[in-house]
Amino acid sequence: MKFILKSLPLLLFILPALSVADEAENQIKYRQAVMKAIGGHMGASALIVRGKISHRDQLKAHADGLLAMSRDIPGLFPEGSDFGETEAKEILWERWDDFREVSDKSKTSIENFVKAVETGSEDDVVAAFREVGKGCKGCHEDFRQKHEHNH
Repeated sequence: MKFILKSLPLLLFILPALSVADEAENQIKYRQAVMKAIGGHMGASALIVRGKISHRDQLKAHADGLLAMSRDIPGLFPEGSDFGETEAKEILWERWDDFREVSDKSKTSIENFVKAVETGSEDDVVAAFREVGKGCKGCHEDFRQKHEHNH
């Protein structure tokens, strides 16, 4: 009991630090889950837009999902979530205004894709989807580390 009482001040000091680290790790896990959801909607949309699968009736749901998940990409990268198991490059936080601008352009391209799916021709849908892909690729090239695959 004496040890516990003596250790209590140390525990009270360490626990908040662990809590901050846990919160940052959870932010990273959440970010990765949201990005996987975006990737899933992109993959499904690509199959539909390219005519590889005949689920055109589901394209609107995927476009809406992309928009919902990408409304605040910068919000997925809070200060303090730049360490640990993340593929985000350090430069993302160093060039925050550039990152925000690229994210905003991507969101606009997704909004245009949603509109094209709702009211546009198939050519409009393809063109708008291509712009979404360019936005994702541009952001990943600048602000995301490349995957290391060990096959």
